[in-house]
Amino acid sequence: MLHQVRLFFIALQFFTRVPIPGWTGFQPEWLHQSARYFPLVGAVVGLWSAAVLWLAMLVFPNSVAVVLAMAASIWLTGGFHEDGLADTCDGLGGAVSRERALEIMKDSRLGSYGALGLFLMLGLKAATLVGLADADPTLALTALLWAHLASRAAPVWLMHALPYAGDAAHAKAKPLATQIGGAELGMAMGTVVLASGLWAWLLPDDIPLLLGAIVTGAGLTFFMQSLLERRLGGYTGDNLGATQQVVEVGALLACLGLGAYF
Repeated sequence: MLHQVRLFFIALQFFTRVPIPGWTGFQPEWLHQSARYFPLVGAVVGLWSAAVLWLAMLVFPNSVAVVLAMAASIWLTGGFHEDGLADTCDGLGGAVSRERALEIMKDSRLGSYGALGLFLMLGLKAATLVGLADADPTLALTALLWAHLASRAAPVWLMHALPYAGDAAHAKAKPLATQIGGAELGMAMGTVVLASGLWAWLLPDDIPLLLGAIVTGAGLTFFMQSLLERRLGGYTGDNLGATQQVVEVGALLACLGLGAYF
């Protein structure tokens, strides 16, 4: 049990600014094993973002509250996933070879495709959250929390289904360049199932929206898998962050779109 707590803290440290106990320690293989807790880390980020959104909506218009909530989540994660999105857009935006795409994604400079992708994704997320908050504040808070949690399972799936596309020996996080086993994938997906069941139990009227978010998230995950397999023959760390962002915003969009009918 103590080892499982240690794995969670390692995942939390890797993806956020949250300080962890000094006794946690670190072994490279632990980061690989900690993938099972990526959705749980998403729950921490989602709770933080939802709390800021709830408090801000008490004082400010929904548009301002949403920007503050997004800023809070980006601060907590250090823009880790957004950086991956920008690099992926730069690498895959043009009609370049696999080798050139991998080279571009290693470049820390932000290109035009990356800037456009980041701007459009953040703008779409903000507009979607404002729409949800205007329609139903409770739904906005719930969907935001769930989307943060569930979208962190998408990279775990990619790490299970695809090989690493770059040079594993020189990867920024070498343990994440190793394919994930069934135990890690099962626990990550199990967390999503439990969170989905809790949402359905607490707010049964939202079940159609939840199902739409699940289908959309799964569809976008498989789309990203197909795209990465075709263009790169696998995934890189940047692609994992990009996939998380795509699935998160897609799930929120599904809730907003279906909310007009249910």
